[in-house]
This record gives sequence, structure tokens and C-alpha cells, in this order.
Amino acid sequence: MASNGEPTIPVVDLSSFLTGGPVHQQQAADQLAKACRDLGFVAITGHGVSNELLQEAFDWSRKLFELSHEEKMKAPHPASSIPHRGYSPPGLEKVYSKNLCDGDDVEANQKNSLRKVADFKESYEIGSEENPSQPNIWLPEAILPGYRKFMLHFYWELNKSAQMILQAISHGLHLEEKDLTDLLHLHPGQNNQLRLLHYPPVPAELLENQIVARMPAHTDWSSFTLLFQDDCGGLELEDPRYPGLFIPATPMPNALVLNIGDMFQRISNDNFKTATHRVALPPLQQNRGDRADVTRARYSIPYFFAPNDDAVVSCLPSTVREDHPALYEPIMFKDYGAWRSKYAYQQPEVEGGELTRMRS
Repeated sequence: MASNGEPTIPVVDLSSFLTGGPVHQQQAADQLAKACRDLGFVAITGHGVSNELLQEAFDWSRKLFELSHEEKMKAPHPASSIPHRGYSPPGLEKVYSKNLCDGDDVEANQKNSLRKVADFKESYEIGSEENPSQPNIWLPEAILPGYRKFMLHFYWELNKSAQMILQAISHGLHLEEKDLTDLLHLHPGQNNQLRLLHYPPVPAELLENQIVARMPAHTDWSSFTLLFQDDCGGLELEDPRYPGLFIPATPMPNALVLNIGDMFQRISNDNFKTATHRVALPPLQQNRGDRADVTRARYSIPYFFAPNDDAVVSCLPSTVREDHPALYEPIMFKDYGAWRSKYAYQQPEVEGGELTRMRS
């Protein structure tokens, strides 16, 4: 809670979990679990990813998105959600909440009941090279030399941090040893996803009038997400205690933001709730040329930590009791992901001239 009484995102330092003794490790794990239980959203320092590596990653991201549209389209995301790899220009992908993915009315109306406002962002999706069901789509090496090599290295470095955080969460849940072993086996790392995101500057009135969007409120369908962001701002969490109230995730130097995803809500049997979040209107740049109110460019790097596609996800036995039975049926992760992503790459029925102009 801030000094003005406004709710804030909790901050947990995991450096003692990395280097401390058993008592300090458990204290850090308990703090992390409390934040995940209360909000499903937490800022983490001491996460094990060096500042130098993160700076290099953001430098590569800027180099990527500074390429021409024609160059970036040498690695195009396909017109469907699988494989979820390669470059997506502004307006190609639209993010949906779980509620909008469900219901007979969606199919009955040829999906016309889904939102029509485009997300004005561009992204590049990367996975491991050990995942044949989601092959990577790379730029030709000559266009951005060294990019592929760095990103594959960065992918596995983030997996190390995610594995450490998974163990801390498990300690905080006081899981039985077998459940911890099963949880680690469920997340070997080959099916994670590294995403580079760029939100180009856009006139604020287009966001305010819902002509375009940054990224609407949604949950992630992975187990959890590690999010690194620049200093622009705009990321917000919906407070589960007060639906409709969003808390800014104010950027912190050297910190990542962890949000619980749909899979870990199932795995933990609702001990942890999936975190609804959005990217809203950030602070504005005033008097930029002849355009008075323009959003700043925003860069972020989410890393989605997920079970393998063929993994069957169910509530861990340690989380099931007579007075708290299993709340979810087992489900294969790829089936759940297909349901959540089935409308993400539908093309808008009518593409507005404003979006086309800004994309060019």
C-alpha cells in the first residue's frame, strides 16, 4: 500500500532464496507465495538475470523493431495461431479474455461478437529449437546478424530464472516432495515462449476513443509469466478484491513482474488465482511536433513459462483436501492453449484507415 493509501504491487527479493540458508529461503518463498495468493501479481528483485543481459536484450529488441516493415516481414507470423512464432505487425493479433473465448453466441455469429478494435502493437515470438510442434521463424541472418544466437541464449537464461522461481513458489506452497518433482517434470523448458513487444507511439485520442488498443484486460494461459519492461509504464493489474480497479505496475529498475497464469491456477487448485492485466494509456509526450498528445514508445519482454504441449495438467495432490476438492478436470496443455488462442489471429472485417496509416 502506498503512502497515499492507493494499492501497489508487492515487491519480493529472492536473492536470499538463491544464496541464503534454509530459514531465509523459506521466508522468501513464503513472501512470494503470499503475494501470488493475494494478487497473483508481484514484482521480483534478486531473480538471477543480470542487468547487462537484460540491457542487451532490450538493445536487440530495439534493433529488431527499427527494421523496415519489409525486412521484418521476412519472418512473418502465420495467419493462424500455430506456430505462434515470428513477427506480427500492428493489428495482426488481438488478445482476448477467457470469457470472450467461450459461449455459443460466438460461433453462432461467425465470431462477430468478438471485439473489433485492433491491438496497436508489434511482436516477435521465439521458442526453443527443441520444440518440433512450434518451429521458430527466423529473419535471414544477413538482416540482423547475431540476433538468432543471442535470443536462443537469452531464452535458456530466462528458463533458469523461471525454474528457480518455480521452486520458490513450490516451497511457499509447502508441497510434498513428489508434487515438487512432478511440477518440475511438467516444466522442462522446451515449450516456453519468449516474446519481444513494441508499442509504437500513437495519438492518445485514438486509444481514448477505442479506435485502437494497447492490450486489453486478459489473463495468460501459461503457468506464469516473467515480464521485463522499460520505464514507459502502462502495465496494470486488476485487483481481484475489487473487480474493475486496476493497479499500475510502476516500472522498477532491475525488477521483473511475475503474473500467475491459467495453468498454475489449475495446478494450485485455486490457491493462486490467474492475474488479469492490461496495457493501458501510458504517460504522454507533450507537444511532439504538431501532435500534442502522443504516447511514448513502449518496449517489454514477457517470458511465458509453460508445460509441454502434450502434458496433462491437473490439480496437485498436495492442494486437494476433503474440504477443498479438486476444482478442475485434467486437461492437455495444447488443448487449452488452442481454445484460448483460437480467435487471436482473425483478421478484422474492416481495417480502419487510421490503423493502416500508422502501420505504414
